[in-house]
Amino acid sequence: MGVFEGLRLFRRLVVMIALAWILLLNASTKVELTDEVYQIPRNEWWWVEVNLRQKPAQVSATYEVKSGPRKVRVALMTREDKERLDADLPHGVLAVSEPAKSGTLTYRVRRRGDYVLIVDNRVDGNQPATVHLRVALDFAVSSGPEETQISPQRQLTVIVMSFAFFAGVATYSARRLWRARRAP
Repeated sequence: MGVFEGLRLFRRLVVMIALAWILLLNASTKVELTDEVYQIPRNEWWWVEVNLRQKPAQVSATYEVKSGPRKVRVALMTREDKERLDADLPHGVLAVSEPAKSGTLTYRVRRRGDYVLIVDNRVDGNQPATVHLRVALDFAVSSGPEETQISPQRQLTVIVMSFAFFAGVATYSARRLWRARRAP
């Protein structure tokens, strides 16, 4: 095997590794659960399962009333709360949209578990509703805190401490260089 063949093999290896990285970085972390049109009877609600048993995710839902009442709403709740809703007991919701003809709901679920997305036709539900519902999960969204900026007081503290550290290192280095220059 000559030098040129070795270089050619090396180049192919580099290209294959680069393509593997490109594919890995472009891998989709978004999963579409549903993109359907649902018929919801009057004064009723419909639900879609959102199972997050392996990893928390951001749940995004968009809805549009195609025909029927003027307003519906969408709510995200735990499976246990849905069972309470079935039994006509008090229940909780994680997030709820405003009653409207169309809208969105986005909520970052922080815990693994079973959830449901409810399309509620009881708001203005004197007639059946035809609703186009899209639900997607995004696993790339961090489950940590949403805050991405520190307060102005902490910003000032970080800046002052960084400047003081830099000034200390620069002074120390300047003294050492000055002494080294003066020494015979």
